[in-house]
Parts: sequence; C-alpha cells; structure tokens
Amino acid sequence: MFKKFNSNLEVLEKNIKNLIIENEKRVEELLKRGATYKNFVTPYQEMEEKLEDEFTQLSHLNSVKNSEATQNIYNRTLPLIVNYNSKLSQDERIFKVFKNIKEREFETLNSEQKRVVENKLIDFRLSGIGLDENRKKRIEEINLKLSQLSTDFSQNVLNATNSYQLIIEDKKDIEGLPQNDIEIAKFYDNGVEKYRFTLQLPSYISYMTYGRNRNLREKLYKAYVTRASENEKIIDEILALRDEEAKILGFKNYAELSIETKMANSTDEVINFLEELLKKSKDKAKKELKELEKLAKREGVERLESYDISYFSEKLRREKYDIDEEEYRPYFEKNSVIEGLFQFLNRLFDVKFKKIELELWDRDAVAYDIYEKDKIIARLYLDLESREDKKGGAWMQNWETHSKIESREVLPSAFVVCNFPKSTENTPSLLRHNDVVTLFHEMGHTIHHLFSKVNEPFVSGIAGVEWDGVEFPSQFLENFAYEGEVLKIFAKHYQTEEVISDEMIKKLKRAKNFQSAMMMLRQLEFALFDFKLHLKKYQGKEIQELLDEIRREIDLITPPKYNKFQNSFSHIFAGGYSAGYYSYKWAEVLSADAFLYLLENGIFNKTISLKYKKSILEKGGSQSMKRLFKDFIGRDYRIDALLKLTIEN
Repeated sequence: MFKKFNSNLEVLEKNIKNLIIENEKRVEELLKRGATYKNFVTPYQEMEEKLEDEFTQLSHLNSVKNSEATQNIYNRTLPLIVNYNSKLSQDERIFKVFKNIKEREFETLNSEQKRVVENKLIDFRLSGIGLDENRKKRIEEINLKLSQLSTDFSQNVLNATNSYQLIIEDKKDIEGLPQNDIEIAKFYDNGVEKYRFTLQLPSYISYMTYGRNRNLREKLYKAYVTRASENEKIIDEILALRDEEAKILGFKNYAELSIETKMANSTDEVINFLEELLKKSKDKAKKELKELEKLAKREGVERLESYDISYFSEKLRREKYDIDEEEYRPYFEKNSVIEGLFQFLNRLFDVKFKKIELELWDRDAVAYDIYEKDKIIARLYLDLESREDKKGGAWMQNWETHSKIESREVLPSAFVVCNFPKSTENTPSLLRHNDVVTLFHEMGHTIHHLFSKVNEPFVSGIAGVEWDGVEFPSQFLENFAYEGEVLKIFAKHYQTEEVISDEMIKKLKRAKNFQSAMMMLRQLEFALFDFKLHLKKYQGKEIQELLDEIRREIDLITPPKYNKFQNSFSHIFAGGYSAGYYSYKWAEVLSADAFLYLLENGIFNKTISLKYKKSILEKGGSQSMKRLFKDFIGRDYRIDALLKLTIEN
C-alpha cells in the first residue's frame, strides 16, 4: 500500500540510475502509441512519480541524516536528475503530444486532466521549448548549474551552523535562561561545569531571548548573521544564471519568469501589494519600537541594536501582558501536542491518526496512518527534535502523491521535519508556543497534500498549486494554535496533568499580535529584497547596496554593517522562493480571510470545516487557488483581512 522507506544510500542511487534509463526507454515506447491522454499522459505521470519517489527519499536523508556519504551520493545523483528532467522538458516530441491533446482532445477531458495539460504546456514554454538547439542546451546547462549551486549554498549554511559554538563559563551569564535550556547547554570540561550555545535555532533563540550579557548576545548574533560568507560568490553565480535564463526565455527579468506560474499577474502588482502593506503597517511599527526603546532605556541601554530586540521584546511582552513563555513550556510536551493536534484535526475533518511501528532513518522518527471512516487514506512521518546531522528549520516534504488510474489507487504520504528542543534523560521535549504554531503550520501543508482526492498525480496534493497560494492552508491552520477551544485539547502540564488555565490562554491571545507590525516590516524587507533582487541582474556590492536601500526605507533599527543575512537566505537561494518570498504575505491574505470567516461561524462548525476540506484540501492543484478560495467562501479574498487579523487586532 505504502512504500517502505529506504535508508540504503547505495540502493537508492542504483534505483534512481536504473529508473532514469527505464523511463527514457518508456518515453520512446509511449511516443509510438499515439497522442492521446490515456495512451501517453497517464503512463507518463506514473513513470515520473516512480522516479520522484526514489529521489525524494535520497533528498530527505540528505536533509535529516546529513553526512559526507549523503552529500556525495546526492551530489552524484542530482546532475542525473537535472539532465533527465531537462531532456524531457525540451523534447519537442513530448511537447507536440501535449499540444495535440490540447487542440484535438481537450474538450473531452475532465477538469483535472485539463489542468495537467495546461500546466505542462506552460512548463514546456518555461523550459525553452521552441528555441534553437544552442539555446536549449544553454538552458539545460543553467538548470544543472543552478541545482548544484543551490545544494552548495544549503550545505555551506549547514556547515557554518554546525561549526560554531559559544562556550560560557561564568554562571552569571546564564542567569535568566530557562532551566531546561541550561540543562541542554551544560557540559563538563575536565570536571568544570560549562555551557555550550550554538547556532542551532533552539539554542540560538534561547540565548538571544534570555541571555543577559549583551556582549555575548552580540557575539552570538554576529556569528549567526555572518554565516557562510563563501556563499557571496554563489549568490552572484545564481543571480547571473537566473537572469540569463529569463532573457533566453523571452522575459525582461527573472521576477517576470517567476510569476508566470503564480496567482499574481505582474511584477508591478507584487511590488504594489508589498508597498501597500508597508504603508499600512509602518506607523504602528514605530509605536511598537518606541515602547521597546523606553524599556531598554530603563535598563540602561540608550541605543537599541539588532541583537537587543529579542531580549527586550521578551521583557516587554512579560511586562505588558504578564506572560512568561517559559511558564507555558511544561504545558506543551511534544508528544502531548502531537496527540492533541491529531484530536483537533479529527474534530475538524473527521480523520483519525494511528501510530504504527516502522524502522525509519532515525530512532526519533515516527509514523502514523490516517483513517477516514475506518479506511486508510494516507501516511504521515514525523521527525521533530533537533540534532546536528539535520538541516535547520522546519518543513513538510511530500513523498507519495495520491492518484487513481482505473482501479489502481496510490495513497499519499509526507514527512514533517522540525528542530524542536531535544529531550534528555530527565526532561522530555518541551515546546515553546512558537514551536506549537510551527507544528500547526507544517501540518497545514501536510493535510493539503495528504487529504487530496485528485486522481491525476501532476495536480494532486501540493503538486500544481501556485507558489503564492501554497502557504494558504499552512497559515490557516496555525491560527488555531491560539484558540482556547483547541489549546485545551492538549495543553496539559507534563508532570501534574493540569490543563492550561483560561487566564494563560487569554494572555497568549492578548500577546498574539505583540509587535505584529514590526514583524510585518521584517517580512516585507525580506520579500522586497528578494523580488527587487530579481528585477535586474545584481552582482557583487550591488546586492548589499540594494539591501541597504530597502533597509533605509523599511527598517526602524539599522542592522550592523557586518550583517550579511543574504548569505544564509536559503529560502531564495536554496529553496523554491526565488522572486517568490512575497508568497508568504500573499497567501496570508487568503488564510486570514478564511480564518475570520470560520471564527464568525464557530471554530468547530463542521459544515464550514468540511467545506474547507472539500473545497481546498481535497482539490490540491487541480484548479487555481483563486478559484478554489471563491468556491469556499463565495467571493474573492480581501487584503484588509490580514490587517484586521494582525495589525489592527
């Protein structure tokens, strides 16, 4: 029913190589059958999914069990995949099959099949179909090089993250830190108790939020924002290649190319959208900063710096809302949160999660089968605690994709990976509330993939979803992590089993939009930098000059000159968000609008939640997200919903 996860690197490499050879032969056979959807597109999708499933396992291992061996095999295999994909995407014969289907058979296809054909024709155009052989070859070379550079970029960030440690010997310098974090940081050197802080996010966030020693905060901050300086050259190469590719394909710049497959209609529309949010957020952000500066001055800091923000923000949050994040962590024991999340999803969507015993890539990884009316519909894999061989951050990775061709049904599966505080012999993994929000966010992506009822794999689950719509289900679900009716399902003290109090929930909700305007500005800085960076070919010092220009327009506190965060901006240089980071805010408009609609009718209103499941989650990429949203609510989405839920609330 589901594939068995394969952790054998050599076998995966061999399988991938064999499948590439088999698929190339299969294409030749299919081309002889005739240009019909049933004869060509259906088996073509099946063969592509088989190869993707194998490569996903290797890619996953390189992210969660990173080693020299995974790097070597991944780096050997990636060029094969890129070359294979380039060949298919530039094969005039395959293009003609899809073109003929569009011209001769299109009206007889169902809506899912039509979407597959339309999407593939766009993909062909963006791959350089119709170009002369020299330009085709150059596109192929560019894609291969970009894949290698993205991998190198990501690996450099991981290496830099793992190579740094801040050793603290004076106990005064750890006063105020959560006891659990102190225990994790503690080690003994020749019998002397010391404390190790790293650039792994749980460790880094802990000291930046609670560390009283300002000099040490700056030292840790500087190490974080200067990671992977060698990526400067890689960024230049990536940007030059993206610009070249866009112009070969007939676009003015890479940003134009990027939005070709998104909901946004033009580069001007994206810029105007971001600038409108900036205009409506900046005054509120200035007020928020004044509050922070006032507190800092009382503490003897006359001028706030970037490495002070988290520390004084936590102090102000405690003072303003009488809320201590550490007070909440005993209520968010990892396993309790997981089980509670499952119960919550059951109440919303009538699904059940059942843990199963499987041998996986790490002893911390677990698996669950998902049931709908006593029938298995999907499988979920969780790997949530941080470790040194795992890449930082949190993500959902789809593996198998739902499809149904004649009587053969493939059930979907996905991985959810996070970097939550590590459990110890004495203490389980206790999450911050932000971690809970992160888990809800990633689970929103996951159920978007796993609940799919689409039969065509190329538009099933998250496949085929516009990039500026793909964050909608994740951001929608994370809003529930603040609601009392949801929190009371799982927020129980891990020692006493006391349920979180109404007063604690009220404090969380009151503090939900604390510094929301400042956070909005931070995200807009990232989004505008990313998008404007791809409007023309920037190189060398021009990149920093652009970032400085955007910071002068947006930032209320100018970061130190040594801040080179772009060198670790993996979202746009090693992920799928190039000229698309704005998608977070674009999709957040949809999620805010949908969530407010649900709130008006009650969180556990089954009619609405099941309509959301049917209209959005089950439809995957089979239609434009713009249309699916309208099917769900009955109107277009409104930008003011985001402001109402965050800035104005």
